[in-house]
Amino acid sequence: MMALGLVVMGFVAGIAAGMFGIGGGVIIVPMLTTFAGLALVEALGTSLGALLLPVGVFGALAYQRSGLMRWRTALIIAGGLFFGGWVGARFANTIDQTLLQRLYGLFLLYVGWRMASPLQWIGVRQPAPDLTSEDDIRDNWLLITVMGLVAGVASGLFGIGGGAVIVPALITFFRFPQKIAVATSLGALLPPVGLLGAFEYYQQGNLEISTALYVALGLLLGAWFGAQITISLPAGTVKRIYGIFLLLIGLRFLLNL
Repeated sequence: MMALGLVVMGFVAGIAAGMFGIGGGVIIVPMLTTFAGLALVEALGTSLGALLLPVGVFGALAYQRSGLMRWRTALIIAGGLFFGGWVGARFANTIDQTLLQRLYGLFLLYVGWRMASPLQWIGVRQPAPDLTSEDDIRDNWLLITVMGLVAGVASGLFGIGGGAVIVPALITFFRFPQKIAVATSLGALLPPVGLLGAFEYYQQGNLEISTALYVALGLLLGAWFGAQITISLPAGTVKRIYGIFLLLIGLRFLLNL
């Protein structure tokens, strides 16, 4: 695939990364299989390879300037992601990945439904108040480390950065406001947390380095634009858009599209 096409692909994924605090793999992987002709396992490895670079640095800096970043929490999560990614990559070729994809899809559908809250649109249910105060945050480093490990396993298994697990978990279990959860997740993905997992794919010949570099360049540019969009929107709107995004990604995993 032409280099420009790969950069554009990364740019699109980067906008989603900046908006939702994800690595972008949930978009990169299906694009690589559909438009670049890579096999699924090659797309998984190449996606992880692209995410080794600090592709969200401009987006993270934008959140930092807006006072939304919690670096201590981000570093704790990053530690869990680093080791969990290797575990996930080790299992990727040895377990029933179709079953795991469907279970993960169901998880995303559940979280996406809660965040999008479609019943509130038609007045069936009263909207829950959005979390806006940092005083309510439950910053338990041990539980956050465990959450990072779980997100890392998902990262290695599915070629994603882990943000699709991190952001909902920070909001649901640790009472992070939406924008702070997105910012912190993006910060956690700045270090090369997928290094062990990417190396596992590389050893198996399933990581195309040149493709990963072009995609990473697009991610770097797109993440800043995505962060600007999220910062400018009301928190409730960001939460709803993110819920719809998770519903779509959940359907993709569930239906194996």
